[in-house]
Amino acid sequence: MNKGGGYSVCDVGAGAAHLTIELAKRGFDIHAVEPNDAMRANGINRTKEFKNVKWFEGVGEHTGQPENHFDLVTFGSSFAVTNRQEALEETQRILKKNGYFACMWNHRVLSDPIQQKIENIIKTYVKNYDYGSRREDQTEVIKSSGRFENIQQFDGKVVHSIPIEDIVEAWHSHGTLYRQAGDKFEIIISEIEKLLKSFGKKSIDVPYETHGWISRVMK
Repeated sequence: MNKGGGYSVCDVGAGAAHLTIELAKRGFDIHAVEPNDAMRANGINRTKEFKNVKWFEGVGEHTGQPENHFDLVTFGSSFAVTNRQEALEETQRILKKNGYFACMWNHRVLSDPIQQKIENIIKTYVKNYDYGSRREDQTEVIKSSGRFENIQQFDGKVVHSIPIEDIVEAWHSHGTLYRQAGDKFEIIISEIEKLLKSFGKKSIDVPYETHGWISRVMK
């Protein structure tokens, strides 16, 4: 699936459209599903140039999408915030025969000096900050559903030079931090922004490790 060719994709938990945009560039017909009104509005704005992207309100367990419709269902950083077994059941429902499920995360490399400073800020306000299931191996979760086969893991490393304003925007859409920080969320974001601006650069290099899983639906 390197090019669109009529392939239909449901991007679940599409958020600010980071993965949606990459899929859209490849010509897929995309239904982007996002429950948060503000994030969905941001995603709609960021994808307005793409006529192959449509937005919908929904969650991983209840996408509101038609049965047997998609060639691929993706969860970019969003699978961990669902009831994963219910989300896999819903994914099976909306996939076509021989369709694929994929979940993936870009994890910041926490040993990087700048990322260490960011971690210190977070843990100053959220002492028991927990990354949850996003950093776990998803193989057994997918396998135990009994709904998917040929489970394959893919990994990679990449360094992105990212404008500081984009990094701050990404932290604003960080659901895991938002849920745990409560009323300290905006303070943490402000502290991160202050740190990044203190380097006197417009952009900084952020190292990532990509971890993902893809498997074929059983129908």
